[in-house]
Amino acid sequence: MKNIKKFKIPKKMKWLFWSYDINSLDLNKDKDYIITQTLNYGTWEDVLWLFRVYKQEEIIKIIKNPNRGQWFKKVLNFWLLIFDIKLRKNIYQKALIDFYEF
Repeated sequence: MKNIKKFKIPKKMKWLFWSYDINSLDLNKDKDYIITQTLNYGTWEDVLWLFRVYKQEEIIKIIKNPNRGQWFKKVLNFWLLIFDIKLRKNIYQKALIDFYEF
């Protein structure tokens, strides 16, 4: 792991984590949430910050093991294509945000 202790979530990224006080987020313990939110909603600049903080292998691990109902279809497809990742159909379907569920 990179030395993430020297990093903090930039204030300009606060909007990505609307449910949390960014000062309470732990870059290690909350990395699933931070990585998923940034890849889903972040700007290219935010994504570049993410790759400075986390190793590519850590980011890929989050994409390979997506949280249920957390991913936009187009975003997940993009990152699966970029990293040449194949997900089982049931894992892929469960990962997607289901707007019709509400």
